[in-house]
Amino acid sequence: HRDLLEAAGLRTVPLPVDDRGADPGALTDAGAVLLTPAHQFPTGVPLHPDRRAAVVDWARRTGALILEDDYDGEFRYDRQPVGALQGLAPDHVVYLGTASKSLAPGLRLAWAVLPPGLADEVTATRGGSDTCGVLEQLTLAEFLASGAYDRHVRASRLRYRRRRDALVAALAGRVPEVRIAGIAAGLHAVLGLPPGTEQQVLRSAAWQGLGLHGLSVFRHPKATTDPLDAVVVGYGTPPDHAWTGALDALCRALP
Repeated sequence: HRDLLEAAGLRTVPLPVDDRGADPGALTDAGAVLLTPAHQFPTGVPLHPDRRAAVVDWARRTGALILEDDYDGEFRYDRQPVGALQGLAPDHVVYLGTASKSLAPGLRLAWAVLPPGLADEVTATRGGSDTCGVLEQLTLAEFLASGAYDRHVRASRLRYRRRRDALVAALAGRVPEVRIAGIAAGLHAVLGLPPGTEQQVLRSAAWQGLGLHGLSVFRHPKATTDPLDAVVVGYGTPPDHAWTGALDALCRALP
């Protein structure tokens, strides 16, 4: 997100993130804020109700926009779905969704629910171009209308929850000192590491044939909070036949 915004000529500033999600207290003269309130990326915490109210109040007071990216809203395991900010302030929230997690990234299917005052302007900005074919859009529409999409998501949610549980069990049994967070929803977990070990773990994982990201990759260059050593582990891949081997490799890579 940050790279796309800055490539468009916009200046970005960081918001601190803690166990209650992004802290909107740092919002002052910004014209917009981009949030992942249902499942903060990458730490995985939901935006606390007090902060949800605060950011909506800020947008109403200043006339700013909230860009709400609900990137994995279909996958909830240990809690009820978190309501969208868009429902609290539809005139100030651009709600963004995608089928990349629930279906496949290659489909390039996504959507934006816009405040009424922005719809014409955004449509004009997009012009006559489209990022996905009509056939894919009509297929998704039929998938939704028939109920097949809901059945697919329920089956996927069960499959990914089993993977999540296997990841938690493997870490608890073999590397219990590693802290795991962000697992109530989504398709990734954050593994807290001893200070100074993040790069070591990434190198070890690469030797094991695993592609992991360090938490530092997602840190804003202007962030002022103390950095945390951690790795972000996605459990949507590999395929089922390689899943046990991947868990073993991950445990070997951890300190």
